[in-house]
Amino acid sequence: MLVEERRQRVLDLVKTRGFVAMEDLAGAIGVSDSTIRRDLEALQHTGSLKKTHGGAVYVGNGTSLPALEERYAAQLEEKRQIARAAVARIQDGDTVLLDGGTTTLEVARLLVGRAVQIVTNSLPIAALFASRHEADLVLLGGYIYPRTGVALGPWTVQMMERIHVQQAILSVGGITDKGLFNSNLLLVETERQMMRCADEVVVVADHTKIGRPALAFLCDLATIDTLVVDSALAHAQRALLDQTDVRVIYAEG
Repeated sequence: MLVEERRQRVLDLVKTRGFVAMEDLAGAIGVSDSTIRRDLEALQHTGSLKKTHGGAVYVGNGTSLPALEERYAAQLEEKRQIARAAVARIQDGDTVLLDGGTTTLEVARLLVGRAVQIVTNSLPIAALFASRHEADLVLLGGYIYPRTGVALGPWTVQMMERIHVQQAILSVGGITDKGLFNSNLLLVETERQMMRCADEVVVVADHTKIGRPALAFLCDLATIDTLVVDSALAHAQRALLDQTDVRVIYAEG
């Protein structure tokens, strides 16, 4: 196999999965760890991926997560409506797991000053609570995905194996009749563990996500308990949600 062909295969594997351990890459391609290490160094110089301790994460175009600031302003008022509806269901003393989405960031802002326990993999969310005395904060560690401030991957998943929360509040990249999707396989693997931690899985998504798929399949609609969405839905979008058994909360302005 030519060097460029091999490196393209490495890049394709990392691009598809979001994160791949070095030994898995070596096994999949049939070369030594040292060869994979050199390939990762070369690909890192191109800006397509980033070497991590024990593997590589994809940071090029396509499956990479958009930066937080790039997503924050989109449908901001709808996200705030959704956040208000989601927070209304949280009681003082609850333990809530928040993932690193922009809508969950709005949920977190409304929880500042509340007597709750926050578990999160998001540095921006953690920063809201780090100096507050009312809330207890658990920050999940792991590889910090470039530009997003979100910890993802096997270390993050391992940290959650002994955690139990009342609610896991998650964001998604798209919802169709086939289920829920997000933009990166590394992200959905982390979110699946979040779902296993929770008594109730709550998804917060603005209307632009309904009827739109994304790259990586997360779960069937029936796997979640509650969906909080704003009310600016087209007829076809509302019809899609009406066909599910999921509890749907329509946030009003």
